Amino acid sequence: MLYLSQILGRPIFDAEGEKIAVIKDVIVRYGEEDYPPVIGLVARYRRRNFFMPQSKISALDKNGAGMNSVVLDLRPFTRRTGEVLLAKDVLDNQLIDVDGKRVVRVNDVQIIEVGTRWRVTGADVSLQGFLRRLMPAGFYGSSRIVEVLDWADVGYLATDKSSVAVQLKSSKDKLSRLHPVEIAQLAETLSPIHRTEIVESLDNEIAADTLEEMSTENQARILEEMDGERAADLLEEMSPDDAVDVLGEMDEERAQELFDLMEEEEKADVAELLPFDKDTAGGLMTTEFVTLPKDLTVSQAIARLRDMAETPNMIYYLYIVEEENSWKLSGLISLRSLILADPTFQLSQVMRDKFQFAHPNDDAEEVAQTIAEYNLLALPVIDDLGEIAGIVTVDDAMEILLPKNLNNRLPRLFR
Repeated sequence: MLYLSQILGRPIFDAEGEKIAVIKDVIVRYGEEDYPPVIGLVARYRRRNFFMPQSKISALDKNGAGMNSVVLDLRPFTRRTGEVLLAKDVLDNQLIDVDGKRVVRVNDVQIIEVGTRWRVTGADVSLQGFLRRLMPAGFYGSSRIVEVLDWADVGYLATDKSSVAVQLKSSKDKLSRLHPVEIAQLAETLSPIHRTEIVESLDNEIAADTLEEMSTENQARILEEMDGERAADLLEEMSPDDAVDVLGEMDEERAQELFDLMEEEEKADVAELLPFDKDTAGGLMTTEFVTLPKDLTVSQAIARLRDMAETPNMIYYLYIVEEENSWKLSGLISLRSLILADPTFQLSQVMRDKFQFAHPNDDAEEVAQTIAEYNLLALPVIDDLGEIAGIVTVDDAMEILLPKNLNNRLPRLFR
């Protein structure tokens, strides 16, 4: 086992034992494998950096590297796609420890010989790793605590732009093991450019869920930096009220561009909310809710829910309307009450016809207070015609009632 700090600057010897160069960096291929293989060294000879492939290295230890060839290609080193330089790209940079659900700084890199290849197996994030680089060998002792993270648990490495393509390919599966709340919290501790890379690396659904856990300002910055088509895809995955909020935070020209790129159905949902002031119930509400006609029986209602192609991920209330294809609200029923009701009863017999509601122009803070006062999970918003226009969910109410520094740490209850 070796640490990167133990071989950087060490000599490279030819087959006769003569020093011909020094080790400037170690190159690995970063991609699908949990433990990236070493593919060669960046060697330095008379102010010239050149590539020494792994196939020409006969030995690698604390004393340096040995060559099994007398032929050197001294053409200047040029990084190729998929290559990561351990000293340049990894040391002192941040990475996401998926297992520990944290962002840490890399103080040294562990390399182990596996069969005929050397592989990166861990990241030393301890003080010992930092001292190993600064102090002469043996000075820092061997009994101090060393914390080496398994490289298989490295979900994202915050390298420079030259490794972005590699990052997007390799981070996806590992980061997806985390909850979107956790991904968002970790991403927001990184720089804006790395925050965007993390979101880009995820599938659309997880990326949208992760965005919804971030501040509106960060959502806007990320979507502004992304490719337009991909950004529009994520807006379509987000709840309409969140999409409206983030579009309102963007530059007007960019917001219009992304809005125009959205699919017609999702665009219509967003357009429905755009006219409302953000400080009103209309600006706070979402159009993601389920309506059922009051003449359905309980068993028919449950069957219809099962058959729906798409439903909101969180259904706590069902909104009962006068008739099929009507928006005229007659009552509501919780999902729990529906399941426990007599399956032969009509919804009109089991629904609540007296309930709290808001008007689209009601003050947003007053709406939030109503939700808190009555301990509601959602509040219907009804227009002048008595039709349901949307619902305000408890998580949106909490964002208004709780201090900003606290609500930024709270997970969303509805998606």
